[in-house]
Amino acid sequence: MQEYLQQLNDAQRAPVLQKDGAMIVIAGAGSGKTRVLTFRIAYLMSQGVDPFNILALTFTNKAAREMKSRISRIVGSSEAKNLWMGTFHSIFAKILRFEADKLGYPSNFTIYDTQDSQSVIRAVIKEMHLDKDIYKYKQVYSRISSYKNSLITVKAYFNNPELMEADAMAKIPRLGEVYKAYVDKCFKAGAMDFDDLLLKTNELLTRFPDVLAKYQNRFRYILVDEYQDTNHSQYLIVKALSDRFQNICVVGDDAQSIYAFRGANINNILNFQKDYDDVVVYRLEQNYRSTKNIVNAANSIIEKNKQRLEKVVWTANDEGTKIKVNRTMTDGDEGRFVASSIFENAMSQQMKYSDFAVLYRTNAQSRAMEDALRKKDIPYRIYGGLSFYQRKEIKDVIAYLRLILNPKDEEALKRVINYPARGIGQTTIDKLIVAANHYERSMFEVMEHLDKIDLKINSGTKGKLQDFVTMIKSFQVLNKSYDAFQIAEHVTKKTGLLQELKKDGTPEGIARIENIEELLNGMRDFVEEQKELADTTGSLAEFLEDVALATDMDNDKGDSNRVALMTVHLAKGLEFPYVYIVGLEEDLFPSAMSMNTRSELEEERRLFYVAVTRAEKQAYLTYTQSRYRWGKLIDAEPSRFIDEISGDYLEYLTPVTEQRYKPLLDADIFGDVDKSKLRMRKPASGTPPAGPIESKMKKLRRIKPVSSDTDKNFDAAAANLNVGTVVEHVRFGKGKIMKVEGVGADTKAEINFENGGIKKLLLRFAKLNVLS
Repeated sequence: MQEYLQQLNDAQRAPVLQKDGAMIVIAGAGSGKTRVLTFRIAYLMSQGVDPFNILALTFTNKAAREMKSRISRIVGSSEAKNLWMGTFHSIFAKILRFEADKLGYPSNFTIYDTQDSQSVIRAVIKEMHLDKDIYKYKQVYSRISSYKNSLITVKAYFNNPELMEADAMAKIPRLGEVYKAYVDKCFKAGAMDFDDLLLKTNELLTRFPDVLAKYQNRFRYILVDEYQDTNHSQYLIVKALSDRFQNICVVGDDAQSIYAFRGANINNILNFQKDYDDVVVYRLEQNYRSTKNIVNAANSIIEKNKQRLEKVVWTANDEGTKIKVNRTMTDGDEGRFVASSIFENAMSQQMKYSDFAVLYRTNAQSRAMEDALRKKDIPYRIYGGLSFYQRKEIKDVIAYLRLILNPKDEEALKRVINYPARGIGQTTIDKLIVAANHYERSMFEVMEHLDKIDLKINSGTKGKLQDFVTMIKSFQVLNKSYDAFQIAEHVTKKTGLLQELKKDGTPEGIARIENIEELLNGMRDFVEEQKELADTTGSLAEFLEDVALATDMDNDKGDSNRVALMTVHLAKGLEFPYVYIVGLEEDLFPSAMSMNTRSELEEERRLFYVAVTRAEKQAYLTYTQSRYRWGKLIDAEPSRFIDEISGDYLEYLTPVTEQRYKPLLDADIFGDVDKSKLRMRKPASGTPPAGPIESKMKKLRRIKPVSSDTDKNFDAAAANLNVGTVVEHVRFGKGKIMKVEGVGADTKAEINFENGGIKKLLLRFAKLNVLS
């Protein structure tokens, strides 16, 4: 037996050793599915399967890189280079480049990111004179994206009266026209968006049987990671490619299917056994990641779902501590609790900050967490924020590089034709757009033939346009002999981009220059990396494709000592020793948008399951009693998911409160009670001693704000607020008065708060409680 196979347990080894046929590996959280996929590929190669005949599909480039490096260590890097391994989008983009001419695209077509696509749609809405408040470009983009992922082409849309009627009911009756205009514009610009990479691959394999046969013959062994996250379009491509040999291995966990909002179809994994003959089912049920408490708690959550595949996850790890549940008054308090807990755990357990993650349901929740972490001087990183490649200065450089490869790219052209400023105004650009539409040519082609077209522009402007065309063409000549780094370095200097940014001496301007330097550094690294790979040269085309298909997680080097802040969706596939799941309240988690049907609620429960199973040693669940939402302070109710965890695995850090019944009717409608007719009962002699919670509540009721805004004769001494007095503030916590100044209504105190630092407060407004 090969040495590497001895690293597997029996359940993991079985699917690795099955060479042929269809199989599904149902892998629980932390059960080593990546190892199984990696070793299976290595085993196939050791059995004489040519790596050129193996296709492995993942959901992130990072996962693909990790698997490829592991395989290289087993079989050698020269053989591993020949594998077709990558994300769905990157592999299909590669196929489409080879076959682009069959669909009428140039092989160097541009890949539009979300921002580019939305910009095109915004232009279409403007050109069609539609009301931008009704046809909101982001919503229109989202709708078109869902149509493409459901394989509803423009033609299919206009053949579907129900869809057209639904859009008419939604007050956007011309959506079909916008869809058609958007598709036409992308085609004319030689561009595909993300969804096209799937849609056009389906078109290619459906319309050209010879192309399908070619790739079926090439990909004799197909492996798919995270199969539960595939959408209908991805499912059909995999089905078509694997149909001939049926040597397909899919790995996934139905309990972690959490992407229905972007088209993922859990039925793909639930019905896999119906799609292929003689499917062998393997189950990986031993969790190597988490403690027994966390694994058992997660099992008690997911067993509430009716739609699931049968498996029982277990672990041989230690019992571990119970999951800690904490209630706070507000989201600000929640943030302070999390920050203090991270600080204390990091100090007492000698942990790095990168061992901690804070997970939330929506991005908006990060603000309170950020504020609290900053005040504690705890470094953090937000995932899913503005990615490096979305920054303006980076998009400007990338736009020039895109034009070199594809001068028809209208979005790139409009972005840089007058940046840095070269005297080409919006009026001229509008004339170019009109002429391009009229002659059914790209804007760049119009600019190339200005002498043959009457654009009604003066000779000075004409000269500037011709100079721009000449500059881009000179870059195209150099690109034939330069690698990606060399051409980018040349472009940033010759276009005047760097000189333009150097004029801005502000810290922001300097940061932009540093970002461009970082881009060039990254391109140099990319070129060096590509030298190690087969069939790559480090060209500009390769770099731009790598950038277009990168995800936020792919850029994470994992080497910085920072707390990770991210949504639960982004946390999938990651693991941390300590995990804080915040905002566990009804209408937030589960989301109010996802409780209309059982299937939606089950997806929210799967999302919670994913959150809990990210934790290795300790999980915290937190919720608040009130939270600002949509600008209003609302009462919050603990999430049903907390109750769904067996109490055996929970430790409450704050007392469990009975749920208050919220009357549905206004009491005023019943009128006042006539108290004179009520019999008054004498109180029993002696009052029973108050319990700890009751006495605390009485103490709270006795506390009054030290002042009132109507009290013009405010006296700090009378309110017992002197230098050295220890006070408590609802937002800043405990603090000591350092200084008192002013008289009457203008009395101020300088207070050094433990969490908030030094604050100067106007005492007649400050709600302070005197502690000592």
